[in-house]
Amino acid sequence: MRCARFRWAVVLVLAGLWTGEAQVCGRAPLDSRIVGGYDASEGHWPWQVDIQKSTHVCGGTLITADWVMSAAHCFPNPSDTSSYKIYAGRLRQNGWNPYESAHDISRVLIPFGYTDPQFGQDIALVQLAKPVVWSDHIQPICVPDSDVQFAAGTMCTITGWGDIRDGVSLQGVGTLQQVDVPIIDQSACQEMFQTQPTEEVNIRNDMLCAGFKEGGKDSCQGDSGGPLVCRSPNGTWVQAGIVSFGMGCAQPNRPGVYARVSAFSTFIQSNVKELRLYSGSVQNWASWVIMLTRTILALTMAQLLR
Repeated sequence: MRCARFRWAVVLVLAGLWTGEAQVCGRAPLDSRIVGGYDASEGHWPWQVDIQKSTHVCGGTLITADWVMSAAHCFPNPSDTSSYKIYAGRLRQNGWNPYESAHDISRVLIPFGYTDPQFGQDIALVQLAKPVVWSDHIQPICVPDSDVQFAAGTMCTITGWGDIRDGVSLQGVGTLQQVDVPIIDQSACQEMFQTQPTEEVNIRNDMLCAGFKEGGKDSCQGDSGGPLVCRSPNGTWVQAGIVSFGMGCAQPNRPGVYARVSAFSTFIQSNVKELRLYSGSVQNWASWVIMLTRTILALTMAQLLR
């Protein structure tokens, strides 16, 4: 009798180890300001959050259970946290969201010296007053390490609740929008903006461009702080950029400009110490270790139950 109880106790411990592993980033379990986009599906982008100040002001992404990544310009006064509310698991601005949770902000961190999106450093780390509870509809995005590159031409996805074109807000129930755009080489992006030299835009090393030379698809007002995410060959979603600024929305030779997330790896890691940054080789190794651990646990359980 004691032996049987012991076996079941060990099984329960092993089961706890099985289910208690660290949250895996960049996975959308329900994966089955946007111009030229279309409605997202329920749970398709589980890291997307809605940042509100009585009404929608910006987007953001969950990177851990209690940290959100967004744009510095979304928080003109970082010490003012009481007027903001962050919603996770939300799909619609004006409809029922059965899977959402609301969170207050405890603090906002932005890089020292930030002044304006066009001068770079447009990133904010937002700590939640209470952590989210992970579910199929609430998941973290992977944050790239400094060595992760996103090649020109790579198709990535923007998501947000921003305007659907200049001066035209999202209509109806306000369903989260998504649109696919290619990464643009930094020098090519700089050349595009120089077609009208009266608009001085300097594409800095901590910036990333995405969109089409002919325009038509882009982020827009209200999408700020939201993600530009790219899918790696192993299916993991990684955040390449944070919606920062643009000259109009979806105009020819005016692609969207994003804060390059990998350029802020030191800033992110020094403030969110529990976060493990994404590297393709590290992620593959981690997945292999998880699979091996699960196999060993399964064999151990089988032996104990014999």
